[in-house]
Amino acid sequence: MATQEPSGAPSALTSSALAAIRRTSAVDTVRARISLAVDLGLLAPGERLPNVQATAAALGVGEITVRRAFGTLEREGVVERRPGRTGGTFIAERPRRRTVAQVAAYREDSERVHRLIDERIVLEAGFAHLAAERLDRSGLDRLDQCIREMDAAESWAEFHASDQRFHLALAEGAGLSAALAMYQRVTGELYAYFLPYPMGYLRSSNEQHRAIRAALGARDAASAAGLLHDHVAELHHSMYVGLADDAERGDDRPS
Repeated sequence: MATQEPSGAPSALTSSALAAIRRTSAVDTVRARISLAVDLGLLAPGERLPNVQATAAALGVGEITVRRAFGTLEREGVVERRPGRTGGTFIAERPRRRTVAQVAAYREDSERVHRLIDERIVLEAGFAHLAAERLDRSGLDRLDQCIREMDAAESWAEFHASDQRFHLALAEGAGLSAALAMYQRVTGELYAYFLPYPMGYLRSSNEQHRAIRAALGARDAASAAGLLHDHVAELHHSMYVGLADDAERGDDRPS
């Protein structure tokens, strides 16, 4: 879903124009992201959330921010916390839905998210084309290591960290420092909209990583670029901006 911007409109590549989520506190962005994932069926009732440290790293916030957000979400009936060795923070068995008003900021930023995805498509497809020619054995080994880490990941937080490393390693393999800086700005802004995902969906995503790696190893630039294009373009449908539309139509969600 490409969007046509009016002449002179800011681009995510060149501007840090204020997004709606930037007017939201860090604690409330965590609350909104967990709540929205529950509303969209990405987090199931009774599901255990990663520990505070892992959640903080995956969502790009501090640990104290996560603790405060979990506390508020517990009072709001979205999560429950259990003590003891087998305890932790869990999605409530009957979680309250649509209780976090700050979710509206994410919906308000939908057009911005689609634009960021389009910009990431352009950059990553180009990186893949060049990386197929330039990645050495060390670079390919880094990709293999990330794939193994994603195979072994036990939570969406662990998977997300390795997924970031995979895509960054591929981008670095293109050898374009100026374009890499653009890519890091775009992905940094896009990751602010990341939500937890079911592990089954993430395992399927890693199969796409494996196919991209195979094309790169075969020095097949066209296939690598095409696979990367499709892999990133899927975000138009699999990120919350697409899932919210699907939910309204009653379509299936990632599982």
